[in-house]
Amino acid sequence: MEKIKLDIVALSHSVTQSHNYAVVLGEEDGNRRLPIVIGGFEAQAIAVAMEKMSPNRPLTHDLFRNTLESFDITIREIVINNLLDGIFYAQLICEKNGERFEIDSRTSDAIAMAVRFECPIYTYEFIMETAGVVLEDSDGTISAAPKRESPQQKKTLAEYSVEDLTVMLEKVLADEDYEKAAGIRDELNNRK
Repeated sequence: MEKIKLDIVALSHSVTQSHNYAVVLGEEDGNRRLPIVIGGFEAQAIAVAMEKMSPNRPLTHDLFRNTLESFDITIREIVINNLLDGIFYAQLICEKNGERFEIDSRTSDAIAMAVRFECPIYTYEFIMETAGVVLEDSDGTISAAPKRESPQQKKTLAEYSVEDLTVMLEKVLADEDYEKAAGIRDELNNRK
């Protein structure tokens, strides 16, 4: 699946949930926005890093960055890779000695780490279609993007490319969803 690059465009109080904040991610080459509700501590962690502030003592995300750097691990990118029941899921794509590996993360924590490592943030089209909003050109107001079923809900396995099926297989195996993995494996075997 092709990734969509996102930038942090705003950090504000959540309109929908009191005592929470929203980080708004904007599509780099488009007018869609992805608002994600986060907690106050995570909002503070993102804001501190964006403003290049230096607290007297390291925040948890700073401690984690320092630990990773001590072991020569770099975060290359973060990927908001799923949306289930209104909850976003993310992964830190890390590298050590040329070897890449993934670490599951809460999305708010992944964004806080992306700011600290100055690495890109990505997501997929099905997430933008499901949870994105469109920034209108004329007056700058935001309206909801049309709600459509995600490609996973609309497509049968036979409609995916081998590359997409391979990515999906890795994801469901990582999630230990062996029933879905068996179906994807069978589809891949049928194409050989």
